[in-house]
Amino acid sequence: MNMKCVYSSLLLSILLISSANTSQAARTPREHWYQEVWCKGMGGKVEHRLKSGRRIDCLTDQFAIEVEFAHKWTEAIGQSLDYSMITGKSAGIVLILRKASDKKYWQRLNKMIKYHQLPIKLWKLNP
Repeated sequence: MNMKCVYSSLLLSILLISSANTSQAARTPREHWYQEVWCKGMGGKVEHRLKSGRRIDCLTDQFAIEVEFAHKWTEAIGQSLDYSMITGKSAGIVLILRKASDKKYWQRLNKMIKYHQLPIKLWKLNP
């Protein structure tokens, strides 16, 4: 095989891998999609803007809710408690579990909340 064929094969392989990754990413909803669907379904306001410019993912009559992917569960705790303090509403977290292995994050989040007796309501979104 000559060098031109080797380079052509290598380039084709790179393009195929790249397009496969791009098409997979296009099929995976972003966090905002989950916020929209879940929050509107709960009758809440999506991305409620605070005076500071920050946004609460979902604000309902009762809850200030952080919507987050499972691997960011630790960040969700702080954000939900912060939003609760600012709004005077109860803290909430919607954890997005996109694959079976994300269940470990759900378990860790529940364990942390129970251990520290944190006043956070939890919901999960499964695939």
